[in-house]
Amino acid sequence: MRIRRGITIFAFIFAFILTLAPFKGDAKNEVIYVVPISETVEKGMFAFLNRAVQTAEEEHASAIIFEMDTPGGEVDAAGKIGKLLSSTKVKTITFINKQALSAGAYISLNTDEIYMAPGSTMGAAAIINGDGNTAGKKAESYWFAAMEGAAKQTKRTPIYARAMADESIHLPEYNAPRGQLLTLGSEDALKVGYSKGTVNNLEELLDKLDYSHSEIRTVDESFAEKIARFITHPVIIPILLSIGSLGLVLELYSPGFGIPGFMGLSALLLFFYGHLVAGLAGYETIILFVIGIGLIIAEFFLPGGIAGILGLAAILGSLFLASDNIIHMGISILIAISVSILASILMIKVFGRKMKIFRKLILTDSTKTEQGYVSNKNRLELIGLEGYALTALRPSGTIVIEDERIDAVSEGAFILKDAKVRVVKAEGSRIVVREIQKLDK
Repeated sequence: MRIRRGITIFAFIFAFILTLAPFKGDAKNEVIYVVPISETVEKGMFAFLNRAVQTAEEEHASAIIFEMDTPGGEVDAAGKIGKLLSSTKVKTITFINKQALSAGAYISLNTDEIYMAPGSTMGAAAIINGDGNTAGKKAESYWFAAMEGAAKQTKRTPIYARAMADESIHLPEYNAPRGQLLTLGSEDALKVGYSKGTVNNLEELLDKLDYSHSEIRTVDESFAEKIARFITHPVIIPILLSIGSLGLVLELYSPGFGIPGFMGLSALLLFFYGHLVAGLAGYETIILFVIGIGLIIAEFFLPGGIAGILGLAAILGSLFLASDNIIHMGISILIAISVSILASILMIKVFGRKMKIFRKLILTDSTKTEQGYVSNKNRLELIGLEGYALTALRPSGTIVIEDERIDAVSEGAFILKDAKVRVVKAEGSRIVVREIQKLDK
């Protein structure tokens, strides 16, 4: 009886301990987030990834898996994303499912672990400018240090990260001799320790990490975030600004408010909306832009030009505040201004159009004689009449004709007082007379 009682008590205690002990892969408490990183890396992507990381942190997720397939993109955006991923306390894993080039390679290096699908590649991270040429020494130096720093932070050998951006590194054993950038395939990445394994798909990765029984949650881009990514693309920004300025310029040559004005305002609103969603602009930026438009409108009614200058400065300031890349925004604004100037020249020189808004501010009517307007009454009835000089004409003076005093001028000769004169010409207020010579003396 004592043995049975002891066995029973031991069984209950053991069962109780088992209920308290955590089991590996317990799906009740383990949440894994899967987040896609695809297409071009731009400022709008940061807003999406920031939301995904915050959601994972709030839900106390065990890990975030970034399924990556990107050809690269903006260095500024990649830098912000890299800082975001390296600062989170949630475990970060990159699954390269095809390619992680340029900015994508940098983002991958900022995650805790990297896994690759067969045939996938990472690397080729040279920094280039908007013309497609290699950037200057200063920009390259920053990027080399950033690539090495990301590798060191995640305890990876930094020379390979440097070789992805610096073609002067000589690594012929990985098909990257001096003069070529390093691009690692799945096998070479595993060999140098950048990849922790090669898996065929996401399901196989979850099995490998023992997450197959965990709760898998996928974070997808919202419609607003997709729009923001499109609008903040470095190619789309100058196009939007050009459409905005072109529409407003064409509206100045059109009566009322029509399609050009609607097109211009829509383009500018889309610009600010995308940057607002991407977290690059705040409401104060939009308020500054609206104030600028108001000052320019006020310039048409206020003298001095100060309101117009302040309005232009406010608009340019709002555009620069909405971008974290001053050089790129400056180039975009110059493109938009050039398009506007070209459109104005075409409207005036080719189509012969004039700005409708100035018709309300500038007097265009003329007081022509044909329309019945005269500045002075023509005294044509005086021609041929005779009178006498009330004063001497040197050559101007006063004459009297039929008891009416009239200001007159001689044809050029001096006429004495009381001399007889005849009107020979009347041009408005100018009455021309000639002295009548006495023939019989």
